[in-house]
Amino acid sequence: MLDQILGEFFGTMMLIILGNGAVASVLLKKSKGHEAGWIAITTGWFIAVVIAVFVAQSVGSPNADINPAISFAKYWWNTYTLHKMLLFMGAQVAGAFVGAVVVWLVYFPHWKETDDAHTKLQVFSTYPAIRAFRHNLISEIIATAVLVLGVAAIFSKATLGGPVNGLGPYLVGILVWGIGLSLGGATGYAINPARDFGPRLAHTLLPIAGKGSSDWSYAWVPIVGPLLGGVLAAWIWHWVG
Repeated sequence: MLDQILGEFFGTMMLIILGNGAVASVLLKKSKGHEAGWIAITTGWFIAVVIAVFVAQSVGSPNADINPAISFAKYWWNTYTLHKMLLFMGAQVAGAFVGAVVVWLVYFPHWKETDDAHTKLQVFSTYPAIRAFRHNLISEIIATAVLVLGVAAIFSKATLGGPVNGLGPYLVGILVWGIGLSLGGATGYAINPARDFGPRLAHTLLPIAGKGSSDWSYAWVPIVGPLLGGVLAAWIWHWVG
């Protein structure tokens, strides 16, 4: 069990280092990737997911959830006990927090060069294009349900249930890339409570030059939305999978 917990921790840490790192590269001033755009960010997250899954698996978590919404769905599928689910979630949040600290260190001089506090927050956590809590919540529910259903389909007996699981990380990465390009424009597609909560907590605690509010009033959306989306997907898959 310890190997699995460490796998979830290091996998999620790598997810945030590469994913949030891509966001930092695009948003922070005087970065060589400054203003590269949404395609660069979504591509960065695609690569982040692929590498994060490989890291989680190599350390000791063969399922490589790296996402509390996935672990929550597996609990509803009766794959995980409550105890295992909570341990995985804790490891994922801790890994996301540490990953955000690493990104902060890598781009340390750029925080001072970036004037807008809101831009700095977006390196750490998600924010909706139009702030409307009910619709933002629905967007996160749908996007996460698409993620969980897609992952379930990828690893079903009809596809990768055989000996070709090495393709899994690439296909999951492509799925996340597609979600970012198609559904991510509304809320920044957290689709992962740890991905938002861990870095947002880091934003709150770190001495970031010129930072503003961590916007905790919105933080419940990228936590509750993905968890509900995971349950919705688990229920749908129960009937169609």
